[in-house]
Amino acid sequence: MDVVEQELDSPWEGVLATPAQGSDTGVLVLAGSSGRIERERARILARQGITALSVRWFGGPGQSPGICEIPLETFTTAVDFLVASGARRVAILGLSKGAEAALLTAVYDPRVDVVIALSPTSRVWCNVGPGQDGEQHPYRSSWTWREQPLPFVPMDDSWTPIEPGDDPVAIRGWYELSERRFAGLLARAEIPVERARADLLLVAGGDDAMWPSLPFAEQLAERRRSAGATVHVITRQDAGHRPRFPGESPAPHSPHFRYGGTPEADRLLGEAAWPHILDRLGSTALPGVAS
Repeated sequence: MDVVEQELDSPWEGVLATPAQGSDTGVLVLAGSSGRIERERARILARQGITALSVRWFGGPGQSPGICEIPLETFTTAVDFLVASGARRVAILGLSKGAEAALLTAVYDPRVDVVIALSPTSRVWCNVGPGQDGEQHPYRSSWTWREQPLPFVPMDDSWTPIEPGDDPVAIRGWYELSERRFAGLLARAEIPVERARADLLLVAGGDDAMWPSLPFAEQLAERRRSAGATVHVITRQDAGHRPRFPGESPAPHSPHFRYGGTPEADRLLGEAAWPHILDRLGSTALPGVAS
């Protein structure tokens, strides 16, 4: 399927990938803490007949250099853009911190019809990197809404890797320690997904070495089910933090972090999730069209 790509530089850097015949569905594609524009993922979705917008939501001109007090209006503005581009159905697909943003945006913006959260968290965490002031400490919320920071869980800086000095490092234990240390803050920081109108699809690997995304996904699912809301969870115990969809390049190696899983397990998790993702996005690609 032919795809038209448009480079964007305002109000954020990004790319808009549109099927040549147009689409009624628009999906906002968000990377995690890499901060990159997910060009390949947007292109693959557009080949399935879905308009895909991916934006740089931090680290760009005029933006916070880190994930620190990022306005959720960054993402509602992207929803505005998709609606203005003709989308009658709006989805957000995010990975890791991008999944955190996707879930929160759906809570605050009822126009979001679908959220696909890859390796999600069930609660708001503190900043990752510096804010507009260049400072990383004291910890602040990752997000704001209407200029007010959302309640968050800080990190326990007493944590040390199991094997200090070894790179790359698995930081899942840091999040698990912080949950125990700040147990009294967890309830206020929970993402109230039961309030979101959107259909919710969660994808998580049991071997995630970045944070415990499978327990987080189960917590999110429980909140939804307790409220009588729909949710679907797709898991694979041996997969890590970065599921890969059919047609995507392998995830790049990091010299700093362990993501868990294996390339094969991550690919299989992405393959298992893919038909559910396309179903929710209303893919118009014909059978046999490469993704």
